[in-house]
Amino acid sequence: MADRNDDQTPGPTGPAGDDTGHARACCRECGTPLAADQRYCVNCGARRGLLPAAVAGTVAAVTSKGKAAAAAAAGKPKKGESGGGEGKGDGNWSWMPSPPAIAIAVIGMLALGVGLGSAMSEIASSAPLSTILLEYPQHAVEAPPAEEPEEEEVAEEEPELAAAPEEEAGPEIIEEAPLPEEVIEEGPLPEGAEEPELVPFNPEAEEENFLEEGEEAPLPEVEHAFLIVLGEGGYEETFGATSSAPYLSRVLPKKGELLPNYYGVTNGVLANEIALLSGQGPTPETAANCPNYTAIAPGTVSAVAEQVEGNGCVYGEEVKSLPTLLTEKELSWRAYVQDMENGGSIGQPWRCRKPTLGGPDTTVPTVGDQYATWRNPVVYFSPIAAGDECEKHDVGFELLSKDLSAKKKTPALSLIFPNACHSGGEYECEPGAPKGAQGVAAELKTLVPAIMASPAYEEGGLIMITSAQAPQAGEHLDQKACCLAPAYPNLPAAATPTTTPAPTATTPSTPTAKVPTAEPATETTTGTTTRYTEESVLETGGGGKVGLLMISPYVEPGKVEEAEYANHFTLLKTLATMLGVEPTGYAAEAEMPALSATLFKSSEEVEAEEKAAAEESSKGKKKGSASAFLGALTRLLRSEAAPPARAGRSRGTS
Repeated sequence: MADRNDDQTPGPTGPAGDDTGHARACCRECGTPLAADQRYCVNCGARRGLLPAAVAGTVAAVTSKGKAAAAAAAGKPKKGESGGGEGKGDGNWSWMPSPPAIAIAVIGMLALGVGLGSAMSEIASSAPLSTILLEYPQHAVEAPPAEEPEEEEVAEEEPELAAAPEEEAGPEIIEEAPLPEEVIEEGPLPEGAEEPELVPFNPEAEEENFLEEGEEAPLPEVEHAFLIVLGEGGYEETFGATSSAPYLSRVLPKKGELLPNYYGVTNGVLANEIALLSGQGPTPETAANCPNYTAIAPGTVSAVAEQVEGNGCVYGEEVKSLPTLLTEKELSWRAYVQDMENGGSIGQPWRCRKPTLGGPDTTVPTVGDQYATWRNPVVYFSPIAAGDECEKHDVGFELLSKDLSAKKKTPALSLIFPNACHSGGEYECEPGAPKGAQGVAAELKTLVPAIMASPAYEEGGLIMITSAQAPQAGEHLDQKACCLAPAYPNLPAAATPTTTPAPTATTPSTPTAKVPTAEPATETTTGTTTRYTEESVLETGGGGKVGLLMISPYVEPGKVEEAEYANHFTLLKTLATMLGVEPTGYAAEAEMPALSATLFKSSEEVEAEEKAAAEESSKGKKKGSASAFLGALTRLLRSEAAPPARAGRSRGTS
């Protein structure tokens, strides 16, 4: 803005355009009325009044110079000027551009301004309103009207969302949100309170909690299981501290995991062996080791645990067993019965050796042939005994060493039954032969190391050693029962346990309801697993405490697990689960659990241990070869450095 020193304030002009001081002034050029302080006419652009002296002089000088430049450009130099020169010192303004050049420059500037304006308009149109307001504060007055409608629209939408049913739950969650903050504020006061809060955020802990509330972790998948079933031997006589065989009580337990509280399920060696393979309860004949090899009649199948009711020993086609289930799944199995091969020398089959169906069992262990039919339980299942492949599955010990030589030859399930001299029992099988635990140890000292050295065992095999029953007579009598000790339908009522209320009376031909004689430690509910404890042990009705020893890469060597209570039905369910088939009989009941998965290592742990062992073995071999090389090199250097004569004298002196 110019002040009065730079410009002349226009005075009032008359109607004719002269400065007469009249109230109404008009332009001298076009007569347009002018305001009192207006310097230029808005109609024709004429100036009102004179220019300031300084400005007028500058304009005159520029005008004169411009005329001189125009004359020079036209080739008409004034006197005293040199044509064509720039005239740096001659007082001419030769540096000024020509009017056409100025016009072109002005047009270019205008074009540039138009381009910049259009570009800025596109940016401004895409930019948010807040940016425009910051760049152009003069529009701040116009901004509030534009914002007010938006605020009103948001305000109208919020009540609609709040009225919706889904959004009504929102305020309740927001009101409860401060509660965790209060817990967090109180947490730091007690140091122990922080640790439980971190557990739910650990995925592994969440998985463990889920397994505790639901089903247990899966059992390991075993490709090769070796089940060694002894005859008659209690836990204390076999694995206990009072055992007469240190190999059984101290050496073998260090190689595997021992379960002391493992029980037989009934009276009779054969009856327990059948229960272990099929989940079937005893009959009076199987409890007496089947003196007559007859089929069970009438052979009706109970709705409870699929129990076959009647009298006899041989089960029909309707009974499923672990071997037959493996055959259906196309998995191999074999029963290795010691001394079976001796039958050929006495006119008996040397494989699948059994009495004639319907006749008496005349097989009696004798000197040189300790085979007994009741120690060969697979021939009491007619699908096996009468099948075309019985001689393939039911063999003697002569094939055991051949099958262990290669993994492909080793069956998925190997059932091993030592003869009368090596299965326990306190009677002397042959003159001078060891008896009881010492007779068992004499056989297992060779058998167990041979299995552990086999290729099939090295790749996650499992050895299980137990007895069919504890002694049922004599000094070490033990008839205890545990873990789903039912009232068997084929036994008379007097044979049922008497420590609990008697079950509902039924006739032998009527299916007997399965009545557990001991309350499980944990009641079976949906999503839970039954576990038995010491309170589940009964004084009568079972096969006594026999113990179970497991040797495998899947178990911890030297561990004794006294908290696990189990029986033959438990072991059947465990083996069936590991081999991928369904359990049968009482083993399939919901109240009958498999062995706890906590007893076994996972497959990942076993693989990691095998890998670490392989690495250590390779390191040991490298160290051994290196040390052998250094030793040989040292001996070679010494022999080259030592004179032959001195060496000879040294050997002669020594």
